[in-house]
Amino acid sequence: MKLCEIYSEKDIKNNGIYKWVKPKISFEVFPPQSEPEKLYEELSKLKKYSPEFISLTCRAGEHNQESNIVLEHLKNDMGFNVMPHLTCVCTSKTKIFDYLKYIQNLGVKNILALRGDIPENKEDMCHDFHYANELVDFIRKNTDLSIGVAGYPEGHIESPDVYADIENLKKKVDAGAQAIFTQLFFNNDKFFSYIQLVRDAGINIPIIAGIMPILSHKQISKMVNLARIEIPKTLADKIEKYKDDFKSLREMGIDFACYQCNQLIDAEVAGLHFYTLNKSYSVSQILENIL
Repeated sequence: MKLCEIYSEKDIKNNGIYKWVKPKISFEVFPPQSEPEKLYEELSKLKKYSPEFISLTCRAGEHNQESNIVLEHLKNDMGFNVMPHLTCVCTSKTKIFDYLKYIQNLGVKNILALRGDIPENKEDMCHDFHYANELVDFIRKNTDLSIGVAGYPEGHIESPDVYADIENLKKKVDAGAQAIFTQLFFNNDKFFSYIQLVRDAGINIPIIAGIMPILSHKQISKMVNLARIEIPKTLADKIEKYKDDFKSLREMGIDFACYQCNQLIDAEVAGLHFYTLNKSYSVSQILENIL
């Protein structure tokens, strides 16, 4: 099923009247460098939650045979609807066209179109595409894939502010994007404010909330350094309190994510997209508590 179909579906309630009942659930994973069987085992534990799709990340220019094997296994052997990521800043137009042909022949219906991180070595860049909206336009003109794009509730780290970032988002939507998947966030007020700003800009496609359960102090520190993400003081204090106690920190992360998700569900969010880090435990516990 395509993104445009997944997020246009409503649940039937009371004599055939269509009404929002629950958000669509999806999971994000990354191709492991070794032992992909561990990933498959973790996803088999999450399958009972009937995710709408599994998204598979990639780094800029890093589609390779190993990640293709994972993609094919998730789709053909495990029966998941899959949404591979595609970055363009380090990839030629020819390679992107070939990859799009490959995934369409595989029966893939959806793709997440991203610029990708600018490489430290500028010689690794390919100048066929400079921005994600150019990639979205290329995909729309050459395929019938349903296209997702990234959104940043607190603004992309390279943007001067969230307003400039929404201007760039509108370019992606005007080029053909059909759903927005947000960067992880820990302040729901930032997400709700972002939705209002996006709607005020005339963007009306679904906005799916990105949720990452807290697993480690190191994980959170890395995220804050790489992206523009606010950690509320009460949460920061708890992370500091349990930073050397893995189990307690993980349980606290589950509790906080449940709080986040319940508030988002009350606001009738279109979807919850879980950044699993290739682990099932926390996401399973969250879903058991909120669904």
